[in-house]
Amino acid sequence: METIPIQVPDGSTVPVRLFAGREAAPVVVIFPGLGVPGGYYDTVAQALVDGGFNAAIGELRGQGDSRPRPGPDSAYGYQELVSVDYPAIFEVVREHFDESTPYLLGHSMGGQLGVMYAARARGGLGGLILVASGSPFHRGHGVVRGAGLLVGSAAMSVTANVAGFWPGDRLDVGGFGRQSKVLISDWSRFARTGLIEPAGADIDYEERIGRLTLPVLSISVEGDDLAPKSAIRNLVRKLPKADVTTWHQQEPLGHNGWIRQCGSTVDRIVAWLRDRE
Repeated sequence: METIPIQVPDGSTVPVRLFAGREAAPVVVIFPGLGVPGGYYDTVAQALVDGGFNAAIGELRGQGDSRPRPGPDSAYGYQELVSVDYPAIFEVVREHFDESTPYLLGHSMGGQLGVMYAARARGGLGGLILVASGSPFHRGHGVVRGAGLLVGSAAMSVTANVAGFWPGDRLDVGGFGRQSKVLISDWSRFARTGLIEPAGADIDYEERIGRLTLPVLSISVEGDDLAPKSAIRNLVRKLPKADVTTWHQQEPLGHNGWIRQCGSTVDRIVAWLRDRE
């Protein structure tokens, strides 16, 4: 495994972890969920290599080994991550795996951002793999949990803006960790409205996502309270023209448990990828 640091315009460093496998085989670029460090996915990346592919892990800005941690000066959200960080990460991946077709694997928020990046990449991806990645729209989470999500997301946005950042290292709500206030505001807006309308958007993401025609594998996980099947369907519905395959992981691994016990999930991903080689 090799780690390449990338410096983005605000001075943050975003590392990319590279796992070399079979030469010229597709490369799966993994993006973490909110609050989950990139290194936590090393077992998934290695399993993909063992399955005959190449892999990479792109850290989300401010998480894991990325520095600095979010603070009052952090002004990045969904827009900056998909228009700056994701392209920079894919540039490094393409330099190191120049004969490989890239696929994007996004977990949770990493998948939401992945769908947005795909809308910008215009044919630059072989496909999308979304694991436990759904819409946070409150109406996809049941009456009780949805009501809590509607109120809680608004409260989180207010707290983050008052504090200057989301103090997830002190307020352990949702396991989000410490985050930029803009990122939390973008997520909160998505949760309230069901629409991908980030601050500073330079394109109509909803319209552009609706035109995507690439292959998509969407995986739900038994026992996942954060991304239930209904929430996952709400995200997939934004891709009416894509070639979508759905699969449910029946082991009760929950939102993050599949990462450590990734065998059967990676087996399904590998089978889907082989069908496209």
